Amino acid sequence: QVQLVESGGGLVQTGGSLSLSCTGPENILRPNVVGWYRQAPGKERELVAWIASAGATKYEDAAEGRFTISRDNAKNTVYLHMNSLKPEDTAMYYCNLVPFLTVYRGRGTQVTVSS
Repeated sequence: QVQLVESGGGLVQTGGSLSLSCTGPENILRPNVVGWYRQAPGKERELVAWIASAGATKYEDAAEGRFTISRDNAKNTVYLHMNSLKPEDTAMYYCNLVPFLTVYRGRGTQVTVSS
């Protein structure tokens, strides 16, 4: 089973920043739309941002203007830079293809924003 590997989460105060990274096999990440998802306890998983193989991006409303998704195809890595973090951003963050494929589910990286 192939897993994508997320890293970079942590504990920050409201207004702080974090940068998440997602790595995986070239044949999985490079040709596909890759998204960052998050899931808070008791809530459904939601797609926060996605990036196409050529670089087009789209954001969920709550992330627009605060989060930036990018990719470095040479490094097989997709990033999520998060600024102006709020307590409601607290969740486990996952990267995956769009749509989400369970076979590629990684362990995620926890983001906790304290008020």
